[in-house]
Amino acid sequence: KTLRPPQGGSLVLLPPTLVGIFSVLMVTLVIVIVAGNALVIMAFVVDKTLRTQSNYFFLNLAISDFLVGTFCIPVYIPYNLTGRWMLGRGLCKVWLLMDYLLCTASVFNIVLISYDRFLSVTRAVRYRAQRNMTRQAVTKMVAVWLLAFLLYGPAILFWESFRGHSIVPANQCFAEFYFTWYFLLSASTFEFFAPFVSVAFFNLCIYLNIRHRNKSMSACTEDSSASATVQQDLRPPRGNGAALSVFFVKTRKTKSQCSDIDHSTKNHVFQCDLEEWVGMLTKSKCCNRSRTHSLCVHVQEMEDNFKSREGYQSA
Repeated sequence: KTLRPPQGGSLVLLPPTLVGIFSVLMVTLVIVIVAGNALVIMAFVVDKTLRTQSNYFFLNLAISDFLVGTFCIPVYIPYNLTGRWMLGRGLCKVWLLMDYLLCTASVFNIVLISYDRFLSVTRAVRYRAQRNMTRQAVTKMVAVWLLAFLLYGPAILFWESFRGHSIVPANQCFAEFYFTWYFLLSASTFEFFAPFVSVAFFNLCIYLNIRHRNKSMSACTEDSSASATVQQDLRPPRGNGAALSVFFVKTRKTKSQCSDIDHSTKNHVFQCDLEEWVGMLTKSKCCNRSRTHSLCVHVQEMEDNFKSREGYQSA
């Protein structure tokens, strides 16, 4: 069943003191929201070094919050203070559409930022290789706005036509589905519950990954300290009668496994040096102990990428 809205449009007038306090707080909130998000947008436009993939998502969030502060809240203030909508049915539809769209887009942007941070920690090599690809960032930003519109937009625009009549009084402005519990339950699940679970999951994974990495780094540091202590104990004692040994180390050049590669392009040289670095790093004792050491993070992933690239080129 559908709940029925109250009839008659009865109003509950607030005392003048509370109205004044509420007005000051709302105006202050608008100024803070508009000024803060405007600074973020201006910084992104002026400083080109900020135009990375992750910062594009923050820009998307700043745009949605900026529009909330410039349009949604200022229109809501007189409606909330007087209890009457005096701007007409057409502007009511526009305000409802923008209000639901912008608030939902802000929530989805927070999920997108959390997912981006999750990838930067758990898939560091692949993430760094793609962090300057603005096309993927723009595609995700457009997807956020599209999903936010599809969640509430069609219902706001066409619910009255589908029902055949309006339940909203002439001096009020709220969505036609405002008292339809099953629609609100479904929409709230996608707008609040699912994003909350997603953000909690991503941040938990980030925390566990960093915690595991720190433990591995501590273990590797202890091994290095123990090895240094053993070497110190094996040194001959200094003093009278102490034997002094002198070692001469002769260096020799080793042929690089990449010496036969074509160095006509910089990409070949970079790939060759990187492959040698990965090979040396994977043979180290610390990397064998832990795959999440600060110097060994995602080395296995880099080797897999090289192998897949070589297989693709040979094919």
